[in-house]
Amino acid sequence: MNATPPESAARFIGPGAWRAGLRYGLLGLPLAFVALPLYVILPNHYARDFGAPLALLGAVLLAARLVDAVLDPWIGRWCDRLWTRSVRSLLLATGLAAVVLALGLWGLLFPPATVREAGSPALLTWAGLLMAVTYTAYSVVAVAHQAWGARLGGNEAQRSRVVAWREGLSLLGVLIAAVLPGTLGLGTTVATFAVLLALGWWAWSGSAVPDHALPAGHAPAVGPSPLRQRAFLRLLAVFVINGTASAVPATLVLFFVQDRLQAPSSIEPAFLATYFLCAALSIPLWVRVVARLGLARTWLVGMALAVAVFVWAATLGTGDVWPFLVVCALSGVALGTDLTLPSALLAGLIGQLGERGQREGAYFGWWSFAAKLNLALAAGLALPLLAWFGYVPGARDEAALHTLTIAYCLLPCGLKLLASGALYGLVIRPQQRLAMTPTPATTN
Repeated sequence: MNATPPESAARFIGPGAWRAGLRYGLLGLPLAFVALPLYVILPNHYARDFGAPLALLGAVLLAARLVDAVLDPWIGRWCDRLWTRSVRSLLLATGLAAVVLALGLWGLLFPPATVREAGSPALLTWAGLLMAVTYTAYSVVAVAHQAWGARLGGNEAQRSRVVAWREGLSLLGVLIAAVLPGTLGLGTTVATFAVLLALGWWAWSGSAVPDHALPAGHAPAVGPSPLRQRAFLRLLAVFVINGTASAVPATLVLFFVQDRLQAPSSIEPAFLATYFLCAALSIPLWVRVVARLGLARTWLVGMALAVAVFVWAATLGTGDVWPFLVVCALSGVALGTDLTLPSALLAGLIGQLGERGQREGAYFGWWSFAAKLNLALAAGLALPLLAWFGYVPGARDEAALHTLTIAYCLLPCGLKLLASGALYGLVIRPQQRLAMTPTPATTN
């Protein structure tokens, strides 16, 4: 196979690269936008505004996310089949999924009055069923979009540019989502999301079509399941542990701000905006570090920074608004590695395994499964544990607040340290051994 980088990826570097980047990456903006209300605002919204019990809410979130996560590998394989049928088929399917996603978000944030008045069981049943449908629609669009980017191929510099456009615009979407709910309300937030989703899909439909593709009508190569690839399993294990560490504070941040810090509600958007703005600004910095340390070692540095920041956050208490803004800024910088480096590692691994242009959907289906598993574990573990140890929203008892601090700050630190060890032992050391082992020249 010719090792020359595909021309479709080369369009992301040089004159006019911004056009290719914007057309492909713009869809990342609404997909990241919707993640904030779905995964951060929704648990707090149901607990505080609708009075949903934390333990039951955590169980419903866990069940809905697990159902959705289990479907992701199948969604990935389905996207591969649509791709081989025609690009138009893939775009049509994702367009329909986008409509379902927008309607689902509205239904989750604004359940019918009859459902709200029927009590917690009916409300949580509504939420669980609608979350499963909405999350699945999100997965169809997100998996297809990520697999498209991986199919663009290219060398490391080109791949990093593709990911940077997608993730940079994703962070812009998160920033908008962080500000809108607290300033213009949830109704405006949903309407804005629907418009952005339509624009993102339209731009994507006119973006660079991957050159690394099978001819129309040809079935993708039948190879071993991604889960039978040891290198993929090692990377996936690190991704799951690290992702769970990041998902726990994402689930609990509003509880920590409102009860541990007792900060005014008007400043909540500033915390979230600082976090994601610093993540966006850090991406060029991390790209420079990658040039010196490599992808895996740079990710390790980001994990170490996150641990140091959250250990400090555990010392904060009532009124520590400004120190927490610094925590948000530094943890946002650490987030920059989580957003860009894992998917770049996966895109390179698919090429190393000789499956580029054929089975990206299968790999990103399992990748999306792992991301959903992270969020499911975070909600399914953190919320019931908080309830078990006596914390309820609005608590001012010191013992309950101490439990909240442990869950928000120290539990993620332990998981990050575990992820760091896994990254070094499962990814970095095997790469070192491979680099030190002489191998016959091969062609790809």
